[in-house]
Amino acid sequence: MGLMDAYKLGRERRFHLYRALRKRHQLKPVSNRARKIRRRDILAFTTLRNERVRLPYFLEYYRDLGVNHFLFVDNDSSDGSREYLAGQEDCSVWTTSASYRQSRYGMDWINWLLMRYGHEHWCLTVDPDEFFVYPFCDTRPMAALCDWLDACEIRSFSAMLLDMYPKGPLSAQPYVEGQDPLEIACWFDAGNYTISRNWKHGNLWIQGGPRMRVFFDDDPWKAPALNKIPLVRWSRRYAYNSSTHSLLPRGLNLVFDEWGGEKASGALLHTKFLDTFGAKAQEELLRGQHYGKSREYIAYHERLQADPDLWCKWSEKYINWRQLEILGLMSKGNWA
Repeated sequence: MGLMDAYKLGRERRFHLYRALRKRHQLKPVSNRARKIRRRDILAFTTLRNERVRLPYFLEYYRDLGVNHFLFVDNDSSDGSREYLAGQEDCSVWTTSASYRQSRYGMDWINWLLMRYGHEHWCLTVDPDEFFVYPFCDTRPMAALCDWLDACEIRSFSAMLLDMYPKGPLSAQPYVEGQDPLEIACWFDAGNYTISRNWKHGNLWIQGGPRMRVFFDDDPWKAPALNKIPLVRWSRRYAYNSSTHSLLPRGLNLVFDEWGGEKASGALLHTKFLDTFGAKAQEELLRGQHYGKSREYIAYHERLQADPDLWCKWSEKYINWRQLEILGLMSKGNWA
């Protein structure tokens, strides 16, 4: 990379940090318990709207994994999400009625909270329907992964977004509050993925799975990106620049290849496709707050009218992280 390219990326990073500083005034604290955060705590950051039914299991899952404190931005929920989270002792909550789209789809708000509270912490940025898995997650807490990354002087850890879905129509198996969504959405596409490299920012660009196969079959290159970098040893100099698909400085995006093999990586089990998704897609389509004039939610709305079955004969039932490694969807790298 030449000096001019490096200068442009540095200017882009400073621009995102400036936006985060400006947009912080849109956030109103509901319950700020950040004073409880200790030096070695692992933090989770989430933006949400009307996700009350998902929150009990989401919190249970990440507490068991080793997250010590949660920081939420509630974008004007009306279903009790904000009040529920405000009652949790390990949660800090801010609310805003400002535009999700004009905040770069929530990333200005998250960048501010990361800048303010995440400095020198391992920070996990996920949505309420995403469940992080990593090598040895069934036997080792997230603190062990973070300690190993620290020892290797690695500051960012990637995870492919893996769309999970049920067998049969989405409406056939109702989801109830507190339930593990993987009890219903336990299938995934074992192949059917395309990978390219974004040379400007250095990250890989992954597409495919059931969203490309079913919802974007007529224009597959517009399917949502599946590459994410959710776990970062944060610095107040960092900024996410495209959701959690990439961040700056650019070196944080080089999370796959290394001399002698591939770097360790994980997966985010994405449980969007439950019976609740139809109403959620309709709400978000009417709000018009998503990327590309909500083209993703337009595609969802059109296909969901038929109550589709995302399962196909090539679908694989999820077992554990080792299965994902065998399939090449994640890697333990040289972490033994």
